Amino acid sequence: MMWYGNDPGWGGWLLMSFGMVAFWTLVVVAVVALARGLRDDGTRRGPGGVDPRRLLDERFARGEIDAEEYRERRDLLDSMAEHRR
Repeated sequence: MMWYGNDPGWGGWLLMSFGMVAFWTLVVVAVVALARGLRDDGTRRGPGGVDPRRLLDERFARGEIDAEEYRERRDLLDSMAEHRR
């Protein structure tokens, strides 16, 4: 490939280096996405990995919110979950 002085030069080496970094970055991103997809149990988690529905249930059980507010928020969470599908 590089007979008779057809050296790719600095530009070729930089392009090959960038291509290798991009390739391995894509491999790592694909593995992470696959691992997350296999682990996903269908529930959406909020910040910190807390399930919003479970948090709402706990707040209702502790008496922090009344039944009407609980139903309104539960219905809102359910409609948001259907909208994402």
